[in-house]
Amino acid sequence: MRVLAALSGGVDSAVAAARAVDAGHDVVGVHMALSRNRDEFRTGSRGCCSIEDAGDARRAADVLGIPYYVWDLSDRFEETVVADFLSEYAAGRTPNPCVRCNEHIKFEALLDKGVALGFDAVCTGHYARIETGAQVDGSSTAGPGEVRGGVRRELHRANDSAKDQSYVLAVMGPDRLARAMFPLGEAPSKDEVRAEAAARGLGVSDKPDSYDICFVADGDTQGFLRERLGTRPGDVVDTEGTVVGAHDGAYAYTVGQRKGLALGRPAPDGRPRYVLDVRPATNTVVVGAAELLTVTALQADRAVWFVPVVSSDEGWFGCSVQVRAHGTPVPAHARAVSGAQGPTSGVEVRLDEGLRGVAPGQSVVLYDGTRVLGQATLTASSR
Repeated sequence: MRVLAALSGGVDSAVAAARAVDAGHDVVGVHMALSRNRDEFRTGSRGCCSIEDAGDARRAADVLGIPYYVWDLSDRFEETVVADFLSEYAAGRTPNPCVRCNEHIKFEALLDKGVALGFDAVCTGHYARIETGAQVDGSSTAGPGEVRGGVRRELHRANDSAKDQSYVLAVMGPDRLARAMFPLGEAPSKDEVRAEAAARGLGVSDKPDSYDICFVADGDTQGFLRERLGTRPGDVVDTEGTVVGAHDGAYAYTVGQRKGLALGRPAPDGRPRYVLDVRPATNTVVVGAAELLTVTALQADRAVWFVPVVSSDEGWFGCSVQVRAHGTPVPAHARAVSGAQGPTSGVEVRLDEGLRGVAPGQSVVLYDGTRVLGQATLTASSR
């Protein structure tokens, strides 16, 4: 196959590309330039896609002996991922920019451009597994999640649970999964991936992992939001509506937050208070006791399904639910319902045990064991 290997400049993508070469594929490396600031440099292990990362990606391609290109996707990144990040926070929600990057950049812009150029698949350094499921009808026309020949492809958790990235990949959907490759899904640990990189002579073997938000390289998310959205002073209130503090922008707060509230009036019982709700319409932040954060029901929209579902009042099925990239999955029952995008684009979830600090805008991923069943964006929760 002709494979387009996304080279971020890190160890994972370099080893993934190397394994694609070893498998006999015709591999071409591409680095996505996502920053509009061409002079942006990496700050330690914060951020990614910097000028240093582009150089590291080029050197990895040289070691592997594959062609290498840089694609400028900075405008697309700004118009989709960054714009979504800002609008979601401005609306009082808590987005995950890695989910949107996988949706709009890596498995939309990159994959679509690659397919247009004649590539069969995109290879990335994500930690997730692709398994083949049961045979379907064997027809020559592939359906959702299928490849020609009638084999259904399934997205599963990685073998290394500490590095598993199926949560942020679930938004890609079955059609794009059919053209994806994740060679590191079977890797037992990141240490072994680093050891493999060193053995192959890849200079990124000891490069630190990137973390935080790539376009907020200094880690100051509130400062980034304040710069882009401006100062919007308002009140912090308790559950009775009593003003207990002030803020410079409700967008800087998220459900479950405790630190940085700077409340002027302590709670009558002296207990710490947490953000319970962000209300952009009134520009207020609501705080209260920790137990008020626990929810047992979720509503979500913009669903992406990897399995056939129907919208039904009786269509509840057992699953586990994860609401954070490295959160603990909890047992639940869910069903597809009608949503803004169609008959099965909504999801209702009943949690078998409570979850704390769940915020609108988060990605809700449904699993059956290690297999991803579907993904949706949280719109509301209740106790």
